[in-house]
Amino acid sequence: MIKFLLIGLLRDKGRSLVPVLVVATGVMLCVFMHAYVSGIMGETIEMNAKFTTGHVKIMTKAYSDNIDQVPNDLALMDVSALMGDLKNEYQQMEWVPRIKFGGLIDAPDQNGETKAQGPAMGLGLDLLSGNSSEKERLKIQESLVRGAMPEKQGEILLSEEFSQKLKVNPGNEITLIGSTMNGSMTMYNFIVAGTIRFGSSVLDRGTVIADLEDARLALDMVDAAGEIVGYFKTGYYNQDKAAGVVQKFNSENYDPENEYSPFMLSLKDQDNMSLFVDMSEYMVWLVTFIFIIAMSLVLWNAGLLGGLRRYGEMGVRLAIGEEKKHVYFTMIAESVMIGIMGSILGTVLGLFFAFLIQHYGIDISSMMEGASILMPSKIRAHITPVDFYIGFVPGIISTVIGTALSGIGIFKRKTAQLFKELET
Repeated sequence: MIKFLLIGLLRDKGRSLVPVLVVATGVMLCVFMHAYVSGIMGETIEMNAKFTTGHVKIMTKAYSDNIDQVPNDLALMDVSALMGDLKNEYQQMEWVPRIKFGGLIDAPDQNGETKAQGPAMGLGLDLLSGNSSEKERLKIQESLVRGAMPEKQGEILLSEEFSQKLKVNPGNEITLIGSTMNGSMTMYNFIVAGTIRFGSSVLDRGTVIADLEDARLALDMVDAAGEIVGYFKTGYYNQDKAAGVVQKFNSENYDPENEYSPFMLSLKDQDNMSLFVDMSEYMVWLVTFIFIIAMSLVLWNAGLLGGLRRYGEMGVRLAIGEEKKHVYFTMIAESVMIGIMGSILGTVLGLFFAFLIQHYGIDISSMMEGASILMPSKIRAHITPVDFYIGFVPGIISTVIGTALSGIGIFKRKTAQLFKELET
């Protein structure tokens, strides 16, 4: 019977083509919207993770309590030993030490006198060792505007906007004026290797990026780091896994009696990200649910109209002796087939368009000028396993419901009445 119904649908384009296309369109939009919203929320979370929070972050408890002040005098010590333990114990993650620091950047003129000064927020990263993927993670090479990447000790990167304010170019010398880990004043000279632009005004106002060892020398932080950030090798933040790592690490390493003992936080517990992470989870499903309901109504209506147009056909089948129940259930079976075919086609199309947005992205850098939150300059979709089956919910169920409601009329009308509709 199923084979017979399938052959009938394939041969009769009037019964199958339009309904399948309607279902495919609705499913395609559902799949694409889910991937698109997941991408928007996920990219924002990942950008914050890459530049500030990590998926998890290790600091001293005293540092975490005053993190907004970037208190390097409360930084982690013996970082090399701690890094070795982390790499052995948590092999599913990548660990990198970082130093955040603030200070004043002084740009001298040709006579060595101060030409311009400006406050800066610095970031010490492992750029030169070759054992870290920090450059790729933060896409520093892609963000380069002028000059080149640092190739030796003493070279630094400035944000393009900041360099324009200071009127310095690649090759010029600048001086960092700040305080060391021990609280004394430091003045350390750097050569500007290049300028960068991340596309976020939060980062482009006054960011300087130095190699980790240069930052340690400038701030007197030998084998120390303000924080160690960890990233899941899968590339995306997972709250459940992060919570498990945090619980395990703190139970083994954190001493409540020692404020300088290592203390770990997940992304959700930093920078007021808790609300955003929760909102991102609810937002994805809320938008998807609303869209599924809307498309379900459309597909329901399509199934209803398709069933109503076939009342004449039903009259003929009843007139030649076919039972009403059999007619009704064959209509349901046909709608299931149409729903499956349309859902498969729609899912393929939705994944295709989502892949294009995921790969190429949509540039919104012009809309981010003056923004005070850290968001990516390109919006990308994010295809997840859910996208491979979420479209089947409205695609099949709504089509079946529409057909089921329209088919109820078969039981309410007499065979003669149904047959008469064929004549009209």
